[in-house]
Amino acid sequence: MTPTLMGIIGLIGLLFIILVFRMPIAYAMAVVGFAGYAFLVSPAAAFSLVGIETFATFASYNLTVLPMFVLMGYIAFYSGIGGNLFSLTSRYLGHLRGGLVLAAQAASALFGAICGSMIACVATVGSIALPEMKKRNYNMHYAAAAISAGGSLATLIPPSSTLIAYGIMTEQPIAKLFAAGITAGIVHMLCYMGAVIILTRINPSIFPPTPKAISIQKEKAASSEYFGGGIIEVFLVFAITLGGLFLGWFTPTEAGAIGSFSILLITVIEKRIDWPKIRQALADTTKLTAMIFLLIFGATVLGRFIAVTRIPFDFASFALESGVHPYLIMAGIIGITMVLGCFIDAFALILLTIPVFFPVIVALGFDPIWFGIVAVVIESMGAETPPVGMGIFVIKGVMPELPFEKIVIGMIPFILADWAFFFLLMFIPSIATFLPSLLF
Repeated sequence: MTPTLMGIIGLIGLLFIILVFRMPIAYAMAVVGFAGYAFLVSPAAAFSLVGIETFATFASYNLTVLPMFVLMGYIAFYSGIGGNLFSLTSRYLGHLRGGLVLAAQAASALFGAICGSMIACVATVGSIALPEMKKRNYNMHYAAAAISAGGSLATLIPPSSTLIAYGIMTEQPIAKLFAAGITAGIVHMLCYMGAVIILTRINPSIFPPTPKAISIQKEKAASSEYFGGGIIEVFLVFAITLGGLFLGWFTPTEAGAIGSFSILLITVIEKRIDWPKIRQALADTTKLTAMIFLLIFGATVLGRFIAVTRIPFDFASFALESGVHPYLIMAGIIGITMVLGCFIDAFALILLTIPVFFPVIVALGFDPIWFGIVAVVIESMGAETPPVGMGIFVIKGVMPELPFEKIVIGMIPFILADWAFFFLLMFIPSIATFLPSLLF
């Protein structure tokens, strides 16, 4: 049996059989990687690999960037900043047809700038926005679907833990990935807003207009009370953290630490967070970080197995020698990733697929920074569709009376918006590459 055939059997056969029996994906990747490496090299080498990779994973300085940005997100979540962001954006956009949904998209983007968690973003914005939308007689299925989709902006707009993981796995500069995520995230938000506007044109009763009680000037004046309760915090943390990172003042880990300290200091001074909430933020950070580290460990062991099978190199050689257009090969990679994304969590899927596909992307001449954005977008689309559909489950938890299948139907316009954004990325790659090209 050739190493390549063994790798295919391990990945397509053994890995997914184990996943069918509901073994956590981190353990599944580690088991398949260990078994395959033991078969192709030797059991002694496999045990040595697990020992070395366990230590290397949990002792890696590069990985300390993850808990720093995760902590920053949880502090933002427990301090309630997200709710004030929605209050602010709704004052500017709420009077428009579908304005509260547009405001929810803007609030999700702003909240994503300090919190890289899709779950926290959907839960925070949804818990504040959905009751207001219900009062205005919005179609709640489409409204819930819009907030669920908007949560994916947090996986793209920095600080994104998924982009950090991609950068670590591929050895790409995290600062450039974050820069690409800013412009891409803004365009993605505009695509969602476009879907809302089109929906209101097709069926005005879905999101009825809100009577404008006061002028825009008065709304803007009234909204000034929220500039000290949401927007200033986001601006300061974003400017200090990412500004210092882009200017080369901080390493990614230092930027995450400074961001966490900054938002903690601001929220403590403003009395938005107390000791019990800080303890809860620290506990949740520890749990999520442990899960992420286990995923990275499992993916690393599996990646070593994939490397000795030579699947990535054989795949790259085939792609170069077959004469098939690179974009057709890219379409195949995206199709495979899209299908897998319906069954596997987006973060885990990044770790699972990158060792196989990244060498092919580089060999075909695609920009690795651009591909990182494409990968995050495609894989986050899986979080919007069943059977995983994490965003749908979260929004269902916020408003349990909404039928699950109705929310899924309501997702259709926003999935189409995802595809529109994806094609924009394909045909206008500068959306993701322009800002990173300005960095040193």
